[in-house]
Amino acid sequence: MIVTSLLGLSLVLNVSLDAQAPMPPSPAASAQISVRQKESALLPLVLRATDCIVRKVSADRRYSSDIRPADINDLIVDSISACARPVRAMIDAHNRMYGKGTGEAFLLGPYLDVLPAAVVKQVKVKFK
Repeated sequence: MIVTSLLGLSLVLNVSLDAQAPMPPSPAASAQISVRQKESALLPLVLRATDCIVRKVSADRRYSSDIRPADINDLIVDSISACARPVRAMIDAHNRMYGKGTGEAFLLGPYLDVLPAAVVKQVKVKFK
């Protein structure tokens, strides 16, 4: 369910924020950047998007410390639209560094795989 919701949301983000997307660097310029440099440049954007989602989830009236995993996924999905700008920035940066279409694949793959656990961990830490 979360994957389907985020896929739909990524399509909406693509259309609604596409006009704001900066031009990607030339393939030659992107090829000169090492993987470590790309990851270092992408990390602050990933953290910013995740922090926004954590803030929205923790502020949601439906959140409680004993929430079920399926319910936390629903809160994450509901928070994505409020975090469209940092999520879009993460996707766009990934596209610029790794190639067109890789940002959405990253969002729906590796990022989404770890996001629920990261949100749960960070929300609990923020409430301690």
